[in-house]
Amino acid sequence: MTWTALATAVAAQWLAFAAVMAVAWVAQQRTRNSGWVDVSWTFGLGAIAAAAALVTSAGQAISERQILVGLLVAVWSLRLGLQIVQRTLNTDDDPRYADLARQWGDAAPARMFGLLQIQAIASVPLLASVFVAANRPGPLGLADLLGAGLMVAAIAGEGIADRQLWAFRRAAGHSGQVLQQGLWRYSRHPNYFFQWLGWLAYAAIAIDLSGAYPFGWIALTGPICMYVLLVHVSGIPPLEAHMLRSRGDAYRAYQARTSAFFPLPPRAPNE
Repeated sequence: MTWTALATAVAAQWLAFAAVMAVAWVAQQRTRNSGWVDVSWTFGLGAIAAAAALVTSAGQAISERQILVGLLVAVWSLRLGLQIVQRTLNTDDDPRYADLARQWGDAAPARMFGLLQIQAIASVPLLASVFVAANRPGPLGLADLLGAGLMVAAIAGEGIADRQLWAFRRAAGHSGQVLQQGLWRYSRHPNYFFQWLGWLAYAAIAIDLSGAYPFGWIALTGPICMYVLLVHVSGIPPLEAHMLRSRGDAYRAYQARTSAFFPLPPRAPNE
C-alpha cells in the first residue's frame, strides 16, 4: 500500500459516509426523531468500514486479517445499531439533538445538515483506523488476538452497561432517579468507555513495532478521535447538561463521587 492509495481509499469512504449522513438528515427531518441519526451513523460506518476492509488489489486474495477486521467492525456495528434502533423506537427524540434544535430555532434544518456532515468528516480517522488494520501485511499473530480480545471485551462491556440502563429505566419507582449500580457505580458513562475501548482493537492489530508497516500508527487516530468526540464534544457534555436539567441535585451528587469516563472506585463525598 502507498500513501496515495491510502488517501484515495479513505476519501472514497468519506464520500460514501457523507451520503449516508445526508440520508440520515432526511430521515430526521421527516420523522422528527433524531435517534435515527445515530442509527444511520452506526450502521453506515460499520457497513462502509467492513466493505473497505475486504477490498483487495487486482489478483490478490482476501487475507485472514482483512476477514478478521471486517468481522470485528461488522459485529460492533450490528450490536450497537440494533440497540440504538430499540432505543429510538421507544423515544420521541434524542434529547441532545432536541436541545440543539430548540437553540437553533428556524435555522435548525440547515444547521442540522451541517452538523451531520461534520460528523462524517470527524469519522474519517475511524474509517482510516479500520482500513490500515485490515491491510497490515503478514500472517495473523498475537497482535490480532489482542485486538480481537479488546473488541470482545468492549462489545460485552457496552452491552452489559446498556442492559443495566434499560432495566433501570423500566423498573417501577425509578422515575427521576439516577442509576448508580453495576458498571454505573464506577463510571457515569460506562457505555461510552467501552465504545472507546473497542477502537483500541484496530490500533493493536495495525501497529507493527518493528517499523515495517508505518501506516499502522494511523490507527491510533481512531481511539483518539473517539475519545475527543465522546468526552468533549457530542457525548458527555450535551448528555450531562440534559441530566442536570432533568435530575438536578441528584445528578450533581452522582458527578461528585463518580468518574466521568474511565471506571474507577467511587470517591468519598468529601473528596
